[in-house]
Amino acid sequence: MTLARFSQLNFSEYLKRDTLDTLDQHFLSLLASQQKNLHRDLLRYRENPKTFSSLQISELIIHAARELENFIAEFFDIESATAAQQTFIEKDKAIFAFKKWIVLRRAKRRLTREETLEPFESLNAWLNNQLDESGDKELAVSELAVRYLDDKEAYEAKLEKLTQWAIHCLKDHSKHVSGWVSFKLPKRTDYRRLIPIITEHGAQQLPAEQWRSRDGFDLTDSGMNERQVQAEIDYCVLCHDHDGDFCSKGFPEKKGEPELGFRKNPLDNTLTGCPLDEKISEMNTLQKEGLSIAALATIMIDNPMCPATGHRICNDCMKACIYQKQDPVDVPQIETRILKDVLSLPYGVEIYDLLTRWNPLRSEQFVEKPYNGKKVFIAGMGPAGFSLAYHLLMEGCAVVGSDGLKIEDLPQTYLNTAIEHYSDITEPLSTRQVLGFGGVAEYGITVRWDKNFLKLIYISLSRRKHFQLFDGVRFGGTVTIESLYAMGFDHVSIAVGAGLPKALPIPGSMAPGMRQANDFLMALQLTGAAKKDSLANVQLRLPAVIIGGGLTGVDAATEAQAYYIKQVEKTLARYEAL
Repeated sequence: MTLARFSQLNFSEYLKRDTLDTLDQHFLSLLASQQKNLHRDLLRYRENPKTFSSLQISELIIHAARELENFIAEFFDIESATAAQQTFIEKDKAIFAFKKWIVLRRAKRRLTREETLEPFESLNAWLNNQLDESGDKELAVSELAVRYLDDKEAYEAKLEKLTQWAIHCLKDHSKHVSGWVSFKLPKRTDYRRLIPIITEHGAQQLPAEQWRSRDGFDLTDSGMNERQVQAEIDYCVLCHDHDGDFCSKGFPEKKGEPELGFRKNPLDNTLTGCPLDEKISEMNTLQKEGLSIAALATIMIDNPMCPATGHRICNDCMKACIYQKQDPVDVPQIETRILKDVLSLPYGVEIYDLLTRWNPLRSEQFVEKPYNGKKVFIAGMGPAGFSLAYHLLMEGCAVVGSDGLKIEDLPQTYLNTAIEHYSDITEPLSTRQVLGFGGVAEYGITVRWDKNFLKLIYISLSRRKHFQLFDGVRFGGTVTIESLYAMGFDHVSIAVGAGLPKALPIPGSMAPGMRQANDFLMALQLTGAAKKDSLANVQLRLPAVIIGGGLTGVDAATEAQAYYIKQVEKTLARYEAL
């Protein structure tokens, strides 16, 4: 029996659980016909994963993920789009060959050597003459280097010129290779000075070249691009093949003796690694091959809510990286880039949604279970609440989610029709409708993180037959434990987070003009006061003093600065209009 393509299916039928069983059977049949051993091992893995070693699990997942990439690409009829991503990554491999054999093995090793080099100007002119016209000089130089390296004897003189040019760039002419990943070298980690602060006019600050201008409330950090992420993956040593993936499992005090616990770094942070045990090395292995769907499926084995993690959210994996004395691999950037790469594909939103409901790489919850009659009420729809809702739905429970805040309804087209392009559901953060879904991820995080990701999770949950969401419900007021049990719920889960702001136990903490930082941020984010056309406002005057230098303090400082300017602009515009 031939599996129908996604475009041939009725969307309401596609969302039904029976379709997931059909997909799973077709995928298993494909493996049985093409990879019999892999098919056998995957079924054994589902029955009893404890019979596999960690290395065997890693290899099984990587091989199965490659087949899943092809299966999903064919199902959504996007083989040409996935092939284009693979071609892009394959082409960029020349850059990392240039970095390894010229920049690191030849140029860097000669930095401390006393030798007379040919002047940079003549070397740079020579190099430009060797290159064809290209808008991507880094790639052009790298491809030239690979051609020379393929025949070292014939091109020895030219390799020497290229090496000397690279030495100059590493020493005194870095501006000529600004932004090149091939010249980005890891820096030694100084735990006593993680942030390179300098003193100017008696005040401490970052060096000016590291400043990032903040104007308004659009996204301030779009993350690494594809090439920068591939550089991080190239830097990763892919430790899973010798059970050294401490980024995932934690950095042991002594390898092979887990009873000794985890090591602590000089800042007394316990190096527990990813709290979800995400298969990071396996993810990097697949993304290195350009298999973004396979890499995302691997992420979602342990982290199906990955839109709410990654860059700007967590970094436990980086702390436990095998590189403890130099810059770690930026795993959160890799994870978020993989998600973005999949979302950039046609039907990328649907691919993510499908993998939340069916992921054959899992040993458990690989497909949504039938309804089991159990009904669960969850108070709070923040990261804890929506994550719990997801896993309960996968186990076959009916879930009612609630939140004390106003949560806007999604357009019915998002729920009843396929979303072909992710760009169709994204909005600039400065004009984005505040949906209210996501708890602290919605109102407690500033525009340093792309809140459009929350919409992916909201859509995925809202499409489930046995999920309902109610806003404006105060747990302990609107409903109580007793009233919920009287309604027929089998279980009540409280996921209300940190709760209300807490006044400091010091004189004057509630004086006029004093605000708790989380109250200020929450009011600013939820009211839409920063929007140009919003009538809401948050009273703010400068100069302002922020007490506390943690992340919340930094957020409060940057938001106050950005909002004050918007407040003045709005006031002026309305005055002039009147």
